[in-house]
Amino acid sequence: MLIHPTRPVYPLIEPSDFAAARLPDAVAEHEDSLRRIHGWAREYLCRPNPRLGRRGDVCPFTGTSLRKGLFLVSVHTGQPADPAELSGLLLHYRDWFTELSPRTEPDAQFTTILVLFPNLTDVTLIDRTQGALKREYTESGLMIGEFHPGPPDKGGLWNPDFRPLRAPLPLLAIRHMVPTDLPFLRDDEATVAAYLRRFGDRLPRTSAAR
Repeated sequence: MLIHPTRPVYPLIEPSDFAAARLPDAVAEHEDSLRRIHGWAREYLCRPNPRLGRRGDVCPFTGTSLRKGLFLVSVHTGQPADPAELSGLLLHYRDWFTELSPRTEPDAQFTTILVLFPNLTDVTLIDRTQGALKREYTESGLMIGEFHPGPPDKGGLWNPDFRPLRAPLPLLAIRHMVPTDLPFLRDDEATVAAYLRRFGDRLPRTSAAR
């Protein structure tokens, strides 16, 4: 478990913590939610899906992230009122993410922070917050992803009828932008521009050809 030096109330649970019979006392009240998401990551994100429309795992990075101990999870209880409040809660994690995972580190692309909101009943708040923060995060070289039981109304890249962002609990995920992210950013000129400023000289061959 990782504890922030100035905000210890919101620890990050590491993959190694889930090997123990019980999670650390600091997050014991959230054990069910945390283990549920850890199981979802292993059983869904780290496996192929016949509806995905391509070979490989649903998420090509999660398996490595788990093995390297870089798949980090935190929990926020309560009911944020609007995207502004939810965005404010995420500031701590965005800043902590950049401290934990400098881009110069070889494994930086595999670092992920998931922030769970297990008591959130209006899951559209997850979608609206992600939409509100997308430009700001891409400007910083980050991606923010939305997942919830809705599921989010975004089809897969290879099968538009598949909803890959389905998760058992509402959450937002933070990770580094990588060269293969261009298809997720094409719907917004500002996010494309942020991508090109970072990766314009090394576009993936499939993206450069389009």
